[in-house]
Amino acid sequence: MAYQPIENYGIVGDMHTVALVGMNGSIDWFCFPHFDSPSLFAAILDDERGGHFKIAPINNNVTYKQFYWPETNVLVTRFLSAEGVGEVVDYMTVAEAARGKHHHPHQLFRRVNTIRGAMAFRMECYPAFNYARDDHEVSITGEGACFNSPTLSLGLATATPLKQRDKGVVADFTLREGESAIFLLQEIEAGSGCGVCLSEEEAKEVFIKTVEYWRRWLSKSTYQGRWREMVQRSALALKLLTFEPTGAIVAAPTSSLPEDMGGERNWDYRYTWIRDAAFTLYALLRIGFTEEAAHFMNWLEARSGELNPDDSLQIMYGIDGRHELTEETLDHLKGYMGSRPVRIGNGAYNQVQLDIYGELMDSVYLYNKYGSPISYDLWSHLRRLLNYVCLNWQRTDEGIWEVRGGQQHFVYSKLMCWVALDRGLRLADKRSFPAERDRWLTVRDQIYEEIMAKGWNSERLAFVQSYGSDALDASNLMMPLVFFLSPTDPRMLSTLDAILQPPEKGGLVSNSLVHRYNVKETSDGLPGEEGTFNICTFWLVEALTRAGRVDPTRLDQARLMFEQMLGYANHLGLYAEETGPRGEALGNFPQAFTHLALISAAFNLDRALGTRG
Repeated sequence: MAYQPIENYGIVGDMHTVALVGMNGSIDWFCFPHFDSPSLFAAILDDERGGHFKIAPINNNVTYKQFYWPETNVLVTRFLSAEGVGEVVDYMTVAEAARGKHHHPHQLFRRVNTIRGAMAFRMECYPAFNYARDDHEVSITGEGACFNSPTLSLGLATATPLKQRDKGVVADFTLREGESAIFLLQEIEAGSGCGVCLSEEEAKEVFIKTVEYWRRWLSKSTYQGRWREMVQRSALALKLLTFEPTGAIVAAPTSSLPEDMGGERNWDYRYTWIRDAAFTLYALLRIGFTEEAAHFMNWLEARSGELNPDDSLQIMYGIDGRHELTEETLDHLKGYMGSRPVRIGNGAYNQVQLDIYGELMDSVYLYNKYGSPISYDLWSHLRRLLNYVCLNWQRTDEGIWEVRGGQQHFVYSKLMCWVALDRGLRLADKRSFPAERDRWLTVRDQIYEEIMAKGWNSERLAFVQSYGSDALDASNLMMPLVFFLSPTDPRMLSTLDAILQPPEKGGLVSNSLVHRYNVKETSDGLPGEEGTFNICTFWLVEALTRAGRVDPTRLDQARLMFEQMLGYANHLGLYAEETGPRGEALGNFPQAFTHLALISAAFNLDRALGTRG
């Protein structure tokens, strides 16, 4: 099998895990039963041994199309040919939509239909347990096939006759107009058969209930502005990236998709970053998903009660709240199109990143304002964090981008330390909480003055990446977004103008897309290049939007840039972490950060445009 472009995938899931489904009908990434469980199918990281579950026409002379059933996370992959039109409908059951007697956790449905003429299909199911490290046995029964590994047993239930091929099963079958076949993948107990095989009527009922669940969930959205479909698709994607038992949202459901094709910038994103907290809370609250915001807030509150001995937080945690995310490489896997190493775990979990305190405090402040008032116990934990910031804000750290080239005095880290103390003071006053107000106020003002003195480069006429540097960094676009500076402050406008220049002229913008920094100007400790960073493009849109309140040309610039950025989404409205020089998706996919920033940029840009056309 040839590798599919990253942007050729859609996702289905059940708020425990996600499957990536290619336009060619192949599931090439599926961790089971949770986002951070070992993979069952990982052809996206090794097309030979990674494992896949493909249903596609035998005739290769077909056109592929893919779309979501309207207002749902039910994915349709359609095949069009001269002989007929067929499709695979993929979805996972969610608890509320499952039939009681047939419900099994984490069921993956693949329903194959022919809707015109006739079409011959081939189904191939080749699991590769535990990142293709565990062997397994295959057996075929009257209900389908069983795959038994030392740690997990799977059943593929179907009425379609199967044949065993090596460590997998295949089926060739032809469907005529109006006919369908069902394949149901689910966990089973070893030796118990292949699990429940639903009739066509029962499977259709589960499908209808799943559609109803997603539409009912999406109806809670209060967003009625421009780009409504893109905002809704981003919300649906974020819901799929939510781990229902804890409310945590994974940064992305994949691991080791490359930021630099063929290079080593390959990371595991199946965890939850504190940094994402403020953006998550803001985006969800802004468009009416208060229940999800509250659930995620509970996860954050739990982490705030698990501080390190020095009262610090980790930068990221497992979706279940675990603290250790030991990084290892899977040297037996080739990597996506040869991009090695393949990593699982993330060694950045024990880095020092001082910006996380600002993001956490901003999220708590927003939730207290737009969600529900926070508890005294949470406030007690936050006081310890704020006092930690007072003691440590002058340290160097690895910064927002988790560089592996040594610690520096990153301007963004100082900015977010300022945010932490500012929001702490506001919360204390708003709720009349006991607080070390004089201390926090003094340090907050010290940070402000130091950023203005050391973070500003008078030769570049811009805020720079770190003290003493002349390199730009897109994270400084957050300054007006967190109310550190007025969006029309001359220093902010000058920084905007510097960033808007192309890289060859010292800026960060290539064809309306924004690099997080210039890898040729600043050492991040890693070889190779990277694409433009999608969240940074949406940050620039938002900074221009706010500056546009007094300068209409900047508002027009923001709108054009936003529209251009929408054009870089894939065919389903999904984004990876980065966009490459040819408009291709790079990095883990889909990325929550990007979709959160899209929602925020759309909300604020639509509001700024008002009733203008």
